[in-house]
Amino acid sequence: MNPWDDLARQVAELCVRVPASAGPGVLVRELAKTASQLDFREVLVRGGWYRLGGVVDAAGKHVAADLEKWAEAELALRKDDIVALCDDYADSGFAATRLNGRTHYLVAAIGPAAADFIQLEIEELQEVACHILFDADTLPGSIEELVDPRCEDPYASRAAVGEPFLAMRRLTPVADLLARMRKQKPEPQPIHRFIEAWERSSAGAASRFSNHWVLGVREHLDRYRQTIVQATPVAAVNGAPPRFDGTFGVQGLPLYHALSRYDKAAGYPMAWFFNMITSRSVPHALSAAVIDDTQAGFHYLPDRDAAVVKDWLHHPYGF
Repeated sequence: MNPWDDLARQVAELCVRVPASAGPGVLVRELAKTASQLDFREVLVRGGWYRLGGVVDAAGKHVAADLEKWAEAELALRKDDIVALCDDYADSGFAATRLNGRTHYLVAAIGPAAADFIQLEIEELQEVACHILFDADTLPGSIEELVDPRCEDPYASRAAVGEPFLAMRRLTPVADLLARMRKQKPEPQPIHRFIEAWERSSAGAASRFSNHWVLGVREHLDRYRQTIVQATPVAAVNGAPPRFDGTFGVQGLPLYHALSRYDKAAGYPMAWFFNMITSRSVPHALSAAVIDDTQAGFHYLPDRDAAVVKDWLHHPYGF
């Protein structure tokens, strides 16, 4: 059995007990009681997403908890005749619901290495009514149009069907995840190189990786029905990220000052480099400009940081 399974179960139960309205501070305090050996703290909140919900009638009462399964079953009963389905429910007033969500990322260090931390993803969800399923003016032509019409604004204000609630999405021992991913492919994947670069650079000496980054984890089945895991670093920045204010083609002392300002705003050295790899906030051309400066005798970059940048220039990767 996975040694973290018991903790995952306890956290899932905790999410049921703690009301979403209590806020993340209460959740962290309760986590401290549940897992006293771990010092969890929230580092990032990401919102603006939704997933499909269920079906409610005209009075707002639930008809089905899973919209897709309900639609597939009803369509199958009518031998995949979408017109017949629309006719049967033309006057029902049935509406689809969505779960509007925010993800709270909490981390807890369990060792000295960059990947030695537990990442906990807690979802804050609220079910809201959205589109009428069988509106006479916009009848669907397929099951896809029925369950998730793209003309609908997913972030528009909707009538709430229930109170907000918390649910555990994923508990990830990051070092174990990276080891699992190494078994998928013989060569290091971008996330392995990214974390290795952190450990080799001044950033790793100055701060913990999990102070500034979380991992976006995705799983899918390949053509052999094997589960493939992918991980993308996501900057743990709530609000607007730092902006690089250097002009195009800047080098020498002005470049040094621009890099320093960016790193100071981000809160750790080499922030420009790691954000260059993961976002468009820093242009890729900076890496070559920095190495050109180094070779010209401007030694504002420590040797270990210059080596990290050179490695990326010789074998670039991104997300």
